[in-house]
Amino acid sequence: MAGAGSAGGRRWMMVAPLLLVLWQLAGAASAAALPVVINTWAFRKAAETAWRVLQLGGSELDAVERGCSQCEIDQCDGSVGYGGSPDESGETTLDAMIMDGNTMEVGAVADLRHVKNAIGVARKVIEYTKHTLLVGESASLFAVRMGFPYEDLTTQKSLSVYSKWLNQSCQPNYWKNVVPDSSKSCGPYKRPEKVICKEEQTILQRSVHNHDTIGMVVIGGSGTVASGTSTNGAVHKIPGRVGDSPIAGAGSYADSTAGGAAATGDGDIMMRFLPSYQAVEYMRMGTDPTVACQKVISRIQKYAPKFFGAVVCANTTGSYGAACNKIPGFTQFHFMVSSPLLSQPTEQVVDCI
Repeated sequence: MAGAGSAGGRRWMMVAPLLLVLWQLAGAASAAALPVVINTWAFRKAAETAWRVLQLGGSELDAVERGCSQCEIDQCDGSVGYGGSPDESGETTLDAMIMDGNTMEVGAVADLRHVKNAIGVARKVIEYTKHTLLVGESASLFAVRMGFPYEDLTTQKSLSVYSKWLNQSCQPNYWKNVVPDSSKSCGPYKRPEKVICKEEQTILQRSVHNHDTIGMVVIGGSGTVASGTSTNGAVHKIPGRVGDSPIAGAGSYADSTAGGAAATGDGDIMMRFLPSYQAVEYMRMGTDPTVACQKVISRIQKYAPKFFGAVVCANTTGSYGAACNKIPGFTQFHFMVSSPLLSQPTEQVVDCI
């Protein structure tokens, strides 16, 4: 028996160093995958800007803010920043949020008017208030106090989009069960004396490019997580509408003990499911980021099979993934990834499910 015991001990002495090496290699591989920047859509300049901030020693929050700000400046796809997605009154308003995964602090603005740098204002909500979300003209007044210029967000392009919409009898729009018939004419609308519910007719007319929020997750070299979003919302929205983008857990979510996620798409539907929060919780339980993204998309599909949307996910080891809902005209989702394992910020594609 003693001989058997000593033989077992010798085998363990031989195996233990090998296990230690493998463990060290796994740790090194994990470290090599960090930092990582992942953002929705093929918004390359935003990815490059965020990555450059990290390389120059900026924080994860700095990278998220600067990356999303780049999209606001570039008016990415006309769905981020000034001069895009006019509402029913022809006005462009902005929504944004930023989240610190270390402290779980969130700064957000919604229905922001006359201020271009929405995510910059959201960052100031964290830094200079005890609040989380400021909205409307009051958010604009706060921004001015913080030193942001008060300026017109309307452009000739947004005016043209609005004029064309009016000439198309205000189609498509977001009203239902009102008079006059919102599927045939412009408002003002009011509720009928007797409500007659019917299926929405105009939803299929909307382009998938009506909802191209930038959502970004940044995970630093030490695993610190930050996330953020910026958008000008749904084109032709009812004034006052706020979507998922500025809502923590819906638009994006960051937790340095698990990872981060960000969503894009039909915010009116997606915000009901808190997909970013849910994806991070899946990753906390050890779920692979791609599978975590797929699971939250599948959950929404059960209730809204034709919804337009996608989610990006990344965990604190630097693994990442994405998923999207397959509908006509949207069968693949493009997103950007920056990491030491890639020679430059790289556009990646995932097939929708």
